[in-house]
Amino acid sequence: MAASGQPPSGHPVQLTVAHQETYSRGLGCLGALFFIGRAFLLIPVAIWLYILIIITGIVAWIMQIVVVFTGSYPKGAHSFVTGTMRLLIRTYAFLYGVTDAYPGFGINP
Repeated sequence: MAASGQPPSGHPVQLTVAHQETYSRGLGCLGALFFIGRAFLLIPVAIWLYILIIITGIVAWIMQIVVVFTGSYPKGAHSFVTGTMRLLIRTYAFLYGVTDAYPGFGINP
């Protein structure tokens, strides 16, 4: 991180997904022949994400009011919102076959 708190590239948001040396042929067939197959595997995560996204929207809205009065975004709320976004990105990466790692349910990095 640079002194300003920004990543060295200067962009406030960065996404890095490591390229795997090998991918699961079974998951590849599931995605290639029946794209809904990978989505079917993600049903439990999708339900959890739906709940988290609703809560995250409410938290983010309340935090905007907090920012108006305090001038800062509380660290716990920031961790919750960014953790939900991380889980969403991990879920999409699995759905689109970018990674074979199941996203799980945690919002921690």
